[in-house]
Amino acid sequence: MEIKDRPNHRIYIQVLRKMSPEKRLLKAFELSEFVNQLFVHGLHKKFPNLSDEEFKKILLARRDKCHNRNY
Repeated sequence: MEIKDRPNHRIYIQVLRKMSPEKRLLKAFELSEFVNQLFVHGLHKKFPNLSDEEFKKILLARRDKCHNRNY
């Protein structure tokens, strides 16, 4: 994907550079939590009729396949 396909990317990078290290870290945590919520929501949409126990098994199995094992 080229920069021209993401017209706000340069502005986004400028905003990040102006943030303190603490704020950038908090933003990283915020984005990680957002991605996690999207992941869970997507699984709920894909498997709407599972019990909580079955859903948790699938969720944990899918997370186990992730390269980033922070969850």
